[in-house]
Amino acid sequence: MLQPLFSAAAKARSQCRPCPPSMTLFFQILSPIVVAVHLAWILWVIVGARWTRGHPWLTAFHLTSLVWGIIVETCPVNCPLTLAEQALETGAGMHPWAGSFILHYLDAIVYPNLPASLLIALGVALCVANLLIYALRLYQFLSRPR
Repeated sequence: MLQPLFSAAAKARSQCRPCPPSMTLFFQILSPIVVAVHLAWILWVIVGARWTRGHPWLTAFHLTSLVWGIIVETCPVNCPLTLAEQALETGAGMHPWAGSFILHYLDAIVYPNLPASLLIALGVALCVANLLIYALRLYQFLSRPR
């Protein structure tokens, strides 16, 4: 579906002329910032339910984040932060990696001997656990005497 679009964009980027040194430095500086934002986003998805009680806007944002996390992990959709990081690494002259952010970093660093399907299952399980927290909160809210 979307994969041919992304692979065509990657092919077009690979045929571009090199960036000037000032832009290369800019990309080298910006790339780790995007990685940090990506890690913060993943932590928000994993433990965000802890801070949302009593904050309806945060709850709505976290629920949306959970659904997005499940979609990115189970469907052929790339996370925009992953695409941004890959583009910045390409602009910086580094060799970008392919695949999802989680699979790239967690599979290579934290879980080197686990299959990708297990990592995806664990990620979805964390999202579902968060959704169960919200279901429990809703049940408690609805069962309160009025």
